[in-house]
Amino acid sequence: MSKIYLIAGLGADTRLFNNIDLHDHDVIPVDWIEPNECDTLSTYAQKIIYQYNISKNSVVIGVSLGGILAIEIAKLMPLNKVILISSIKTIDEAPLYFKLFKTLPAYKLLPGRLMANLGLLIKPVFGKMSAQDAWLFNDMLKKSSPVFIKWAMNAVLHWKNTTIPPNVYHIVGDKDLVFNYKRIKNATAIKGGTHIMVFDKAKQINKLLKDILKKK
Repeated sequence: MSKIYLIAGLGADTRLFNNIDLHDHDVIPVDWIEPNECDTLSTYAQKIIYQYNISKNSVVIGVSLGGILAIEIAKLMPLNKVILISSIKTIDEAPLYFKLFKTLPAYKLLPGRLMANLGLLIKPVFGKMSAQDAWLFNDMLKKSSPVFIKWAMNAVLHWKNTTIPPNVYHIVGDKDLVFNYKRIKNATAIKGGTHIMVFDKAKQINKLLKDILKKK
């Protein structure tokens, strides 16, 4: 049985997967490690591979930034399956505001901790949450590394990937305001799914994951 590695999104940790049911598999949650300032997503992916001993034929599931990183891991290591949730495969699927933030990089002037706090202000963009999920969202943001957040924003905005590795499966929400599903090709869309649909659409996602993991 392949090991399954779970990678959360920016400002989140492994608690993001609390509602994801993979109890029949060997699951390894991936915690973020502190990057070097000069790291790219590719060099950071290599560090994750080494840190967690990810071997070929493993399965990597990534949400948002975690999905982008899963793509970079798959470019370095042949994987059994790469499953993206609320994410993008290539720069062609990125939203138009990526170009704006790259051209006007005001985020570079902000301290990392302030950027984490600003995340609370844009919470509505991620989708409606229950009181319990909102508490978890806030707690993950508060406990996220300011150094990592600032590095990751810069690394993602300068991501230029156009390669789609083999064995990629993609799940998106049709109400995702972070990554517009209409720009994403060859993906399964969940009706009413927002950027944090791993919280409230876990039942549908679990069914899709079960079907994907059965495929040979």
